[in-house]
Amino acid sequence: MKTAPRLSDILEQYSALFCDVWGVIRDGHALLPDAISALQQARMAGRGVVLVSNSPRPSADLAQQLAYMGAPDDAWDAIVTSGDATRFALAERAPGPFLKIGPAGRDDQLYDGLGLEFVSAEAAHAIVCTGPSGEFGWEPEDYRGMFERMVARDLELVCANPDIVVQVGDELVWCAGALARLYRELGGTSIISGKPHKPIYELGYAALARSGWSEPRDSVLAIGDGPETDIAGARRMGIDSLFIGDGILGSEISGAGIGAAEDALAAYGVAADWYAPHLIW
Repeated sequence: MKTAPRLSDILEQYSALFCDVWGVIRDGHALLPDAISALQQARMAGRGVVLVSNSPRPSADLAQQLAYMGAPDDAWDAIVTSGDATRFALAERAPGPFLKIGPAGRDDQLYDGLGLEFVSAEAAHAIVCTGPSGEFGWEPEDYRGMFERMVARDLELVCANPDIVVQVGDELVWCAGALARLYRELGGTSIISGKPHKPIYELGYAALARSGWSEPRDSVLAIGDGPETDIAGARRMGIDSLFIGDGILGSEISGAGIGAAEDALAAYGVAADWYAPHLIW
């Protein structure tokens, strides 16, 4: 891994960017102006930019949310989300019935128009999870007993957000990926379409093509702060990655330099091509 203090230092090597959202261009509370500016400059330099987010919401909803936060309309060409990719998996399993796990009402746009049926854990034929919920608990371990019973019934869990945690200001909050991981550890099957898996990247390449991009696939640079999602996904897809240190691993490596970043990634069994504390131009 090499240090890339500024995106402009390495951009000439790449034709397009797949950029994460939480931990890279926003910290959970607010947008990060320097990161937004870096994406704007990349587009001005003729590079395609697609936000690739593990948000369980459809991309149109995330775009609306970012606009509400003050995001400009010229910092990216398109947005694709885990929610977009997950809708295909849910449509294949419709109408279910599903046990729905997630914050009440927050991610319901995910289900619009799919004709899904939601029932109790006892009546469900599958599970869809957008994150922990107050109804069942906020910690992964709160789900162990219920998941053990559902694994025994051989039910699939469709995970709409593969992130294990997400940065919200100075805090790390559990995501659906943590519940899917527990489900797998108990012997269950989880269906994941977001990073680090292929479906969301295929949506990203399709979005680039719609914008007129026609360069080799391996000329895309992935930017993110998640070892198990952004960095692992880039490696799986055969593209380079820029690891942003002041994201979900910020408490471990902030100010400690590239060596600490390499050690932190190695603990997850992954390696990035480039490292920067923040995304700046």
